[in-house]
Amino acid sequence: MMNPRKVLDRVLVLEMVRVTEAAAIAASTLVGRGDEKAADAAAVEAMRAALNELEMDGTVVIGEGERDEAPMLFIGEKVGSAIGSGPKIDIALDPLEGTTITAKAGPNALAVLAVAEEGNLLNAPDVYMDKLAVGPGYPDGIIDLAKTPTENVEAVARAKGVTPADIIVCVLDRPRHEKLIAELRGIGCGIMLIPDGDVAGVIAVTNPETTIDMYMGSGGAPEGVLAAAALRCVGGQFKGRLLFRNDDERSRARKWGITDLDYIYDLKELAKGDCIFAATGVTDGSLLDGVKRLPNGKMTTESVVMRASSGTVRWVRGEHRKAS
Repeated sequence: MMNPRKVLDRVLVLEMVRVTEAAAIAASTLVGRGDEKAADAAAVEAMRAALNELEMDGTVVIGEGERDEAPMLFIGEKVGSAIGSGPKIDIALDPLEGTTITAKAGPNALAVLAVAEEGNLLNAPDVYMDKLAVGPGYPDGIIDLAKTPTENVEAVARAKGVTPADIIVCVLDRPRHEKLIAELRGIGCGIMLIPDGDVAGVIAVTNPETTIDMYMGSGGAPEGVLAAAALRCVGGQFKGRLLFRNDDERSRARKWGITDLDYIYDLKELAKGDCIFAATGVTDGSLLDGVKRLPNGKMTTESVVMRASSGTVRWVRGEHRKAS
């Protein structure tokens, strides 16, 4: 079997940035236009076209999902210019993470993508996931979904040598998180509430400049796999547990091969082996600047690309101009 490192070497790391850049640029033409579906569709088509230029036999294992009524890069779709002959790559993607954000010109909309050798990304069903994340530099096992939010914050604070009042937690601003928010504020914890885009929220713990120490709360399971791939590249920690609202969701999970519905997934169970994560900003955010259109017809993009095997994080600023 081909060495996993060589498999991903053949799908050049920086080529992943070209894919997310294409999706971000396409989506940026619809920032603030109030049309979520059109923005998503533009990003999807641009990302599909860019993926199909790469010499690989790619399979989408985390795709648009059935919740988005838009043209999809669907789960199971084959992409790449060497289907049947190229390196077999699993792909998790969200061409526009933050469709509502984009439509309203809000912060932290991203085009995101993760790739790994075949079989190394969890094929998560489109349900909610309870998520808990912290960045690199902490002892293994410092966070645990079996513990309370207070216990997790206190553990991170002790390891950091500060009090819980010095910890900032990112939480998705949703009614379902009212009790979580109340508990965190009860111990004096700072909370950064975000309107959408929990992939960006989780990834923010990887960069000290965001000042976010932890991520807590529930969001989409596919987005959890994408975020876990990013943390896998920089040595952070992530815990995820699938949440089911009804018997239909439980049945779908079993059809996807998930037998223990209460299982708590570790980072390396969501994204195994070597993997590459790339993201490009669509709108300005805590991690990346959005697409900027300059008076001379040029555009600039800001991206980050990470790789697990090397622990490398590259920040990429691109300058683009329309082909004549």
